[in-house]
Amino acid sequence: MLGSSRSRHRLTTALAGFGLLVTGAALQVGTAAAPAHAATTYRVLFDDGHAEEAGNADWIISTSKPDPLAQDSSPSSETDWTGALSSWGVALQKTGSYSMKTATSALTYGGSSTTDLSNFDALVLPEPNTLFTTAEKTAIMNFVNNGGGLFMISDHTGADRNSDGEDAVEILNDLMTNNSVDSTDPFGFSIDSLDISSGYPAAISDSSNAVLNGSFGTVTKSLIADGTTATLKPSDNSNVKGLVYRSGYSGNTGAFFATSTFGSGRVAFWGDSSPIDDGTGQSGNTLYDGWNDTGATNAALALNATAWLTGASSGSSGGGGGGGGGTCTSAQLLGNPGFESGNTTWTASSGVITNSSSEAARTGSYKAWLDGYGSAHTDTLSQSVTIPSGCSATLSFYLHIDTAETTTSTAYDKLTVTAGSTTLATYSNLNAASGYVLKSFDVSSLAGTTATIKFSGVEGSTLQTSFVVDDTALNVS
Repeated sequence: MLGSSRSRHRLTTALAGFGLLVTGAALQVGTAAAPAHAATTYRVLFDDGHAEEAGNADWIISTSKPDPLAQDSSPSSETDWTGALSSWGVALQKTGSYSMKTATSALTYGGSSTTDLSNFDALVLPEPNTLFTTAEKTAIMNFVNNGGGLFMISDHTGADRNSDGEDAVEILNDLMTNNSVDSTDPFGFSIDSLDISSGYPAAISDSSNAVLNGSFGTVTKSLIADGTTATLKPSDNSNVKGLVYRSGYSGNTGAFFATSTFGSGRVAFWGDSSPIDDGTGQSGNTLYDGWNDTGATNAALALNATAWLTGASSGSSGGGGGGGGGTCTSAQLLGNPGFESGNTTWTASSGVITNSSSEAARTGSYKAWLDGYGSAHTDTLSQSVTIPSGCSATLSFYLHIDTAETTTSTAYDKLTVTAGSTTLATYSNLNAASGYVLKSFDVSSLAGTTATIKFSGVEGSTLQTSFVVDDTALNVS
């Protein structure tokens, strides 16, 4: 990855800092990657029993069903599993905290099947294209009512991929209004019969919301590439809340992403399937890579919402109910997490926190740029934070590495990340990539202490390596 130089750092690729490549919460020690396993495994079922692969759609995490691990038991990239949702699945798998399956037959609740809803914490309906049966609608509604999470992903009206006369708008509205459990607007919203051709809907400002500000990153915008919105009805369900809105809309209209609750469960709605499409589906399908669209933060939105629906992040609920319990108040603890306030809150080497255009920030203008001199050099970046007792805590950040090193075997330049006395990860020139990559670590063991989060970059005597950090977070719940 050779490139040009400037007075302080050398920039090694014209693509530096652009793009969003989410590879999940990998724990890396040295140059090897291994997942940081959690004590609790959160179980997610992706539906593929309702024409989710019809036409150009390919809404699966893997061609191996029901278990994607049969295709690759330790995926490291989105192409290790085959499907337009493989990035989503692989990102969750790499955290070590999730177990996923794919349902290819009728959905049931309380049965003996391995894909029975009673075996899962969340159900994902990625643009279904056939109506759910009466029994299936009863199963889904009872699953949510008893504490399950439901993720409904629609598309624009008229997106009838299998030509059976039904599209996702009609199918999901039918689920909510024509079931035997509660058909009186149970979630507090209806899906609009619209075909919105394009746009970048913006997230509301709510720093306490676990979907918008979760362990997988901060959500700023999503993407419409032929999609729809929802109309909210808080008089029917006071917990319904719009999180992302179509331009020019707010309040109860134009909600592109919304959350709610029902009984003991949680619900999320997304108005387009393009944001979850990673463009890597099966041969012959015409797909759109919305997952990595640099104008949006779709990956963070999908992953944070999954965590919220499963209970992996307790956070604030869609409208104020259904929290995670316990004595911990959900919060993001780091000051100046995106470095947009410049050289404040953090303790950093000279020039590390910068708005230089030679390395692009992931969001905003500022980021932390360690090393990149092409000579022997050490940079540090740190902040001390008190983590309350009784909290689960997750440290996350986005990291971009570019290098002029040509070796494929020797780590000449290294970035070490520590929390207190614990080394969380070490990255090097061998981990260089063209875009920002999300890193996430469970630091719950530090609850009840004041710990220093520290990034230390050490560069060798020749050939630069730049370690660029942005959009940090230390979320507790």
